Order: sequence, then structure tokens, then C-alpha cells
Amino acid sequence: MAFEPGSINQLSQVIEHVVAPAFLLGAVAGFISILMSRMDRVIDRLRFLNDIPQEGHGKSALRADIPRLKRRARLLQRSLFLAIASGAAGAVLIIVAFGAALLERTHVWGTALLFVLSMGLLCAALIVLAAEVNIGFSEYDEQ
Repeated sequence: MAFEPGSINQLSQVIEHVVAPAFLLGAVAGFISILMSRMDRVIDRLRFLNDIPQEGHGKSALRADIPRLKRRARLLQRSLFLAIASGAAGAVLIIVAFGAALLERTHVWGTALLFVLSMGLLCAALIVLAAEVNIGFSEYDEQ
């Protein structure tokens, strides 16, 4: 069904097309919040361990956990970057869809590619998070 460019029907169609990316943005925001929470806990633990003297303290042996925590922090940072890039691609997708409508151009291919990019980045972020979770659960903290 063809719509007249610039009509309310075309605008309605564009809004229908950006509903999924809008939900994706909400999911990415929630995911970023979870990642930030995990990152905060890892950083707090690193600070605690760094405050323990290297020798002569009852908990000095816990400092052996620092390299593992640093590895987890790097993975979380990478996952955060990928999630933010996914959100940015989703936001650009919405801008492209409305911009194309304003310019009376078709937006299907551009938005489809941006949606695939956004989902791919989100999947990559989830995979990196899975690696971090694996490290976090396979080697328990001793406190």
C-alpha cells in the first residue's frame, strides 16, 4: 500500500516501523544499568583489595584476586561500549526513519541495516557479559 509522501499516513507508517527500535532502546538502557551495577561492584571490590597491605595482614592473600577482578572490569567495560554502540545505532535508526520521511525518501533499507547492526552489537555485548559472568561464578571471592 503506497502512501503519499509527507502525509499523515506516511508518518503513521514510520512510527509503526520504529516501534521495535524504540523498545530496543529501552532494553539497551536497562541492560546498561545492569552492566553499570556490576561494574560498580567490581570496582568497589578492587578498591577494598587495594587498601589491604601486601604483606603482614590477615587478608593479604585476598589480593591474589586483583588480576581476576581487573579482567572482569575490562570485560564489563567492553560490554558497556558495545551496548552503548547498540543504543546509538538504534537512535540513529529512528532519526534516519523520520529524516527519510521528511525528505520523502524510502527508509526501509537504511533502517533495516541499522536494526541489524544494533542487534548485532547487543548480541556481542551479551556474549562479552557471559564471559564476565563465567569468570565471576567460576572463581569465587574468598572473604
